[in-house]
Amino acid sequence: MSLSTMPSTRTTLSLFGLLTVVWGTSFVAIKAGLDSFPPILFAALRHDLASLLLLGYVAASSRRWLPRTRADLELIAIGGTLMVGGHFALLFVGQQYVPSALGAILLSLTPMLTALFAVVALPAERMRIHGVAGIVLGFLGVLVVANPSPSSLGDQLVGVGLLLASAASFAIGSVWTERYTPALPLASIQAWMLLVGAGVLHAISAGLAGESLTAVEWTHSGLLALVYLGAFASAIGFLVYFQLMDAVGPSETSLVNYATPVVAAVAGWALLDEQITAFTVAGFGLILGGFLLVKADAIRSSVLHRGSTAVPAFYDDPREHVVVEGNAYVVDDGAEGGYPAD
Repeated sequence: MSLSTMPSTRTTLSLFGLLTVVWGTSFVAIKAGLDSFPPILFAALRHDLASLLLLGYVAASSRRWLPRTRADLELIAIGGTLMVGGHFALLFVGQQYVPSALGAILLSLTPMLTALFAVVALPAERMRIHGVAGIVLGFLGVLVVANPSPSSLGDQLVGVGLLLASAASFAIGSVWTERYTPALPLASIQAWMLLVGAGVLHAISAGLAGESLTAVEWTHSGLLALVYLGAFASAIGFLVYFQLMDAVGPSETSLVNYATPVVAAVAGWALLDEQITAFTVAGFGLILGGFLLVKADAIRSSVLHRGSTAVPAFYDDPREHVVVEGNAYVVDDGAEGGYPAD
């Protein structure tokens, strides 16, 4: 399916459901694979596979897949280091200490952190009062999810801290990359970021004890988790995501961010016997409410433009946040108003 194809409503809903399931169950696959792989090496191998598959796709389907400008190279380097390397190193280590659903919920805070860092770092950025309220509500949700009682001041709190740092790494990278105007389409930029990120993860892994291939337990479940994460959650997941972006725009695609924790919770309960607590549900509700407040203007704009054929929804806001496995990218492509699709 061409990335520029505008699918029907039924197809769009099917793609949304598929992406939600694939990215929601990816947190369960991470938990399962950590029984076989050291965490950072596991993340590195996942992105080896994902980058090769996605690079193969963009090389076969696009005339513009090789970096051509300094902006391309700098954007890929920053994104690969912070939005893939640092982000996934912290995510995979932190996921050892928390249930699948909790990991997905904490990463759904990323759009709010991105908005907060943008206000601090970018002079043109402003935040209205409902945006501030949304960020406060989101952090209250984190406190509820973490449930910082004396009985939980152990591994789970460590995991919460690592996952928040993971979200922050991604958010900082998102704000930093907003300064660049790449010449490549989004799919090509993403493929190269994954490859650079895989290299960063391998470098981190090589410098840590217990992160060598000799520490890997080559089990069927571990290999299945690796292939699922690399091929389905990353490579195929990105292609489905790009199709949704073309069809409905970033604001509505970003709602995947808040459906994946539900899938992660149910899958973790069914497959890993993880418990769904009242604190988890309540915290997720607060974070979802915070997201809706932070994104209220973008969502309202998207709804008002619905039905217009003059400009695709993707171009409503050239600095909108877009979602990748529960995380938000900032798209900024200068005067053209959107990454062109081949």
